[in-house]
Amino acid sequence: MTHVAHPYVQRVGIIRDWKSRWFTTDPKQYREYIRVDAAIRKFLEKRLKGMSVDTVEIERNQKMVRIIIKTARPGLVIGRSGEGAVKLKQEIDMLFRKAGLISKPEIKLDIEEIRTPESSANIVGQMIAEGLEKRMTFRRVMKQTIEKVMASRDVQGVRIKLSGRLGGADMARIEELKKGRIPLQTLRADIDFARVTARLPYGAIGIKVWIYKGDIFGDRKAGQEATPARGEARESAPRAPRNR
Repeated sequence: MTHVAHPYVQRVGIIRDWKSRWFTTDPKQYREYIRVDAAIRKFLEKRLKGMSVDTVEIERNQKMVRIIIKTARPGLVIGRSGEGAVKLKQEIDMLFRKAGLISKPEIKLDIEEIRTPESSANIVGQMIAEGLEKRMTFRRVMKQTIEKVMASRDVQGVRIKLSGRLGGADMARIEELKKGRIPLQTLRADIDFARVTARLPYGAIGIKVWIYKGDIFGDRKAGQEATPARGEARESAPRAPRNR
């Protein structure tokens, strides 16, 4: 893999699944689904800004659209007594009406909580963007974020890259900080990647985050159950009698 390859795309079908899950054979319906999915993601990105949203997954059939929002702050999205979720569902319904769909489906909204936000590249990138927008120095933000991420048990490596007019300098540059391992060439490596933009008065700063959470072996447990340990095999083997 080259440096321009997206870590998520390279692992789709190996350890990752598609973020939009549906199937259709009609070309017109296919174009409509793609257009609506892009509109939903763009709307939710603006609507749920600052609520630590990691990913938005979409599942659909002929009669229903299921939108799964994974966030570290589900209380902010749901609101008091579910008012926030109901309002968000109504706004998505209005988005469907403006899109002029051929068939109007039923909308189902699921909000899932992320237990360890430090292991999510998108949430970590949002944390860095918030720190930069509060006029904190970029080196301090990078060091504090990397220490916080590496304190998580699930994380084995993290890499952060900032690009732009860092510190308000006249010339743009790139600063990078890395700790642990980031094996980009290993397809079974569970690497989360995200791009986030921080809007500052003197320009935009691009943020890239890689987080490595170990390797995923699908048949590791089955192999351990099928193959006995070496110590058990030696103990079960009969001993030859000694000749005296």
